[in-house]
Amino acid sequence: MSASDSAAIAQAAKAAFQKSQLISSDERVKALHSICDVLELNKAEIIAANEEDLKTQAAQAEVEAGRMSETLLKRLALNKGDKWDSMLQGVRDVASLPDPTDVVTYATELDDGLELYRVSCPIGVLLVIFEARPEVVVNIASWKRVYANGQLLSKAISEGLSKTSLPATYIQTIQTRAEVSSLLALDQYIDLVIPRGSNSLVKSIQNNTRIPVMGHADGLCSVYLDKSANVDKAVRIVVDSKTDYPSACNSAETLIVHKSLLATVWPTVAQALVSAKVRLLCDPETLSALQTLSSQEEFSSFVSEADETSYTTEHLSLTISVTTVSSVHEAVEFINAHSSHHTDAIVTEDELAASVFTRGVDSAGTFVNASTRFADGFRFGFGTEVGISTGRIHARGPVGLEGLVIYKYMLRSKGDKGHIVGEFGSGKKPYKHNSIPTKTVPF
Repeated sequence: MSASDSAAIAQAAKAAFQKSQLISSDERVKALHSICDVLELNKAEIIAANEEDLKTQAAQAEVEAGRMSETLLKRLALNKGDKWDSMLQGVRDVASLPDPTDVVTYATELDDGLELYRVSCPIGVLLVIFEARPEVVVNIASWKRVYANGQLLSKAISEGLSKTSLPATYIQTIQTRAEVSSLLALDQYIDLVIPRGSNSLVKSIQNNTRIPVMGHADGLCSVYLDKSANVDKAVRIVVDSKTDYPSACNSAETLIVHKSLLATVWPTVAQALVSAKVRLLCDPETLSALQTLSSQEEFSSFVSEADETSYTTEHLSLTISVTTVSSVHEAVEFINAHSSHHTDAIVTEDELAASVFTRGVDSAGTFVNASTRFADGFRFGFGTEVGISTGRIHARGPVGLEGLVIYKYMLRSKGDKGHIVGEFGSGKKPYKHNSIPTKTVPF
């Protein structure tokens, strides 16, 4: 793709976005239902093509050559578990959500007949780049604009949109890294980049564009077993956090154990993890506490000593790093020093410890007695999610519909002569700043 081709795509996207601002919310909801209908109609063809992709020699060759991990290849599967049904349900849920645009969040009367409104509006054109996540095509399309790979899914979405008044260029697709690189330079047309994929993909994008980037590079999530942790809760939460979907960014990669639990709760949790085929990378204290269990051949093959890189590694597999601390404050310090500020959980029966943890841990999600796997837009009730952000500006954590809106200020004068700034100031008229109780713009 030449630079002029990239510019043409981006310009068309900007024009489509601007046109869409004058299209009713009902029409956008209609588009979402239309997309679902077309996807359901073409499900067999799409699933068959997806399965064929996974079986190709080219895909296997990438894995064997080390250019693609087995974990990454597995993410391509659309028929894994309830992924297909969840994907479509997410779109339907988005359609049923209240429209987050045109909502007044601040309104004041500056003077008689001079009214100011702060009104929510879409961010703009999104450049969404992802790898090995075909369902993201649908997730993103249900929110706004999308550039992606996934030809059959994109074709089905385009067919759904063609049944509405939305512009034909509302969704466009690209295929290669060269095309992505060209678009990353077009900050005059593209308002936000959302990368979905590996650490290397996200880091590369962050380092090669002036466009704001929303997302996260790593998912280094932790579970801390506090001194008051209930053993049954500990087992359920730790095992689920690690094994429910090991390659997910909200899967636990580190387990932190209070030293008072080394002879009680920890061995039971370790046994449960090993029974689930999880490899344990332990610090000296947790390793020593398992000496009686390590005599079992099956158990010992899953337990080894951690090294200095273990606690900053996103395993994305059935592996978890384990360390010990002496207090909840020490656990908070450890997490803040080693995590990616994504999601971290505490297992405790102590309200004070829960309060210290949830407020002290500097992450987008801090959970009490719940699996880190709950960090997901669909599970939060957002319908689906565009991604998870570990940033500190605008949106944080699972990003849904509200995370893709910003605001503008609308000022209206109802005065016979309009209003001018020269009439206000020292010795002139003062500003009134009277609050206006409204959630909608009256014009």
